[in-house]
Amino acid sequence: MASSSGNSSGCSSRDGQNSASEEDFQLAMDQRKRKRMQSNRESARRSRMRKQKHLDDLIAQVDQLRKENNQILTSVNITTQHYMNIESENSVLRAQLLELTQRLDSLNDILNFINTSSGILDTTDHHHHPHAHDDFINNNPMDTNTMFLNQPIMASPDIFQYY
Repeated sequence: MASSSGNSSGCSSRDGQNSASEEDFQLAMDQRKRKRMQSNRESARRSRMRKQKHLDDLIAQVDQLRKENNQILTSVNITTQHYMNIESENSVLRAQLLELTQRLDSLNDILNFINTSSGILDTTDHHHHPHAHDDFINNNPMDTNTMFLNQPIMASPDIFQYY
């Protein structure tokens, strides 16, 4: 009986060791599982923080780009307004140039008519005879100031330029 009780006690101690060993193993596995779960939670938290930071950075970048876009649009609008003002001013100046050119042509036509009808000097011919004015001054007993009153008015578009 002693041997049977020894055997039974040996078996129960083995069973106890196996049980304790299984419990230790189970505890170790549970602890590893808890550590892994904790590590996964931390990793997920860090991932969420990175995503949130990236989202915040993108939102800030969108705000900055919107501000720059508004500044560019404002600049384009101002430049367009300046362009329209200058274009309007150029139209006025072109109209004035046309009017002044027509007036100049009319005045030259009047002077040519006066000079031609009085026989004093043909202003259209002075390009062919560069010294015609000198001959007129030297040979005309009239006051020399009258010749200057009947001279063609010369102008070029350069006089209308503004600096």
